[in-house]
Amino acid sequence: RGWVPFRPERGRRTRSCLVSAPALYRCTITHVRTEPRRAFSYGSYLWLIDLDQVPRLPRPAALLASFPVADHFGDPRAPSIKSNVTGFLARNGIELDGGRVLMLTGARVLGYAFNPLTVFWCYRTDGTLAAMLAEVHNTYSEHHVYLLRPDAQRSSSAEKQFYVSPFLPLAGRYRLRLPEPAERLRLAVTLDLDGMPALVASVRGVRRPVSMRRLAAYSLRFPWAPLRVTLLIRWQAIKLLARRIPMQPRPARIPNEGAQ
Repeated sequence: RGWVPFRPERGRRTRSCLVSAPALYRCTITHVRTEPRRAFSYGSYLWLIDLDQVPRLPRPAALLASFPVADHFGDPRAPSIKSNVTGFLARNGIELDGGRVLMLTGARVLGYAFNPLTVFWCYRTDGTLAAMLAEVHNTYSEHHVYLLRPDAQRSSSAEKQFYVSPFLPLAGRYRLRLPEPAERLRLAVTLDLDGMPALVASVRGVRRPVSMRRLAAYSLRFPWAPLRVTLLIRWQAIKLLARRIPMQPRPARIPNEGAQ
């Protein structure tokens, strides 16, 4: 398994998906809780990857970015992330027949991985979008996959089925707008409770070509990025506890049907 070099200008293209990969996105992630009102944001960086051409860096550079199968849903012993994705889709009646899958995610850094949200855009061989997947991780080492069938604007919705924040109930409905990243990254997720927005999260970013120099610079600007995100989330939880916001009980975990 040799090194897959960074050549974003040579990424595969289809009629409906003209985004090349791999690419890096320097981004700002924002969370706004409406009641009680609280907002916070932080900077980070994300990868856009074609799952047929997952970057593999030589050691020791691989400590700065790797993409193990076990960091995402499905069988951790599967030959690839894509095989888990296509298997999940097939169990839900969707066949890609070898079509392209793009993944927006954070890498494993210094042996640690944590991705609150990973998005997969899944295409048929003719370049049309067959489905999107939103993979969510919480800080309890649990994950859930939402199968989305978006409209032309890449908007969709889904009933909340997964415990994420201890300060929000396991109820409500998500509204998601997840257009494919181009020169700009613009994602938005809103949780509605009783018909009103309870939480709005957004990811805004700018595309940058992948290079070892840029990866090293981002690694210095956002050291140990996945662990940093985990600590930031827990720090916000401490602040909410200090305001005596009641915590919601965590239900017993129900396996994500079809995800394994």
